[in-house]
Amino acid sequence: MLSREEQKQINSSFWDGFKEFTKKIKSSNGRRINWLSYPSDVKDVYIRLHAGTKEAGVFFDIQPNDIGVRAIIWEQMTELKKVMESTMQLEGEWFENAILPDGRMISRIAWTRTELNYLNKEDHAEIYAFLKDTMVAFDAFYQEFKEILINLTD
Repeated sequence: MLSREEQKQINSSFWDGFKEFTKKIKSSNGRRINWLSYPSDVKDVYIRLHAGTKEAGVFFDIQPNDIGVRAIIWEQMTELKKVMESTMQLEGEWFENAILPDGRMISRIAWTRTELNYLNKEDHAEIYAFLKDTMVAFDAFYQEFKEILINLTD
């Protein structure tokens, strides 16, 4: 079992390594981007990167407190599903009603790879490549269609 300080050091080292791995990769719009803190430009919509002991993933989380707003964004994303999957050349898992560990209900689109453990340094290159490739593919879709979501929530 790792101590809290050891866990913090491993997390920091892992994500610093990912930041270094992706620092020269630009968004599809040609701008520099912080892939760890990808800007959705839509209130209460987040793009999260995850690396754990059993999987790595990219999550598109829709989490407005207003259930109606969440439903509208979800409906729009389901209408864009075929375009998204065609652009990304990757199918996601779609969860209209996902429950977070803190009990909040959100909608989530997830792209995951199992059998990867970020505590195992031998898996880092594979995790980094998966996260980068997924984010670059997502970015190609999102830069094209994010205005639709922005207009829905304004």
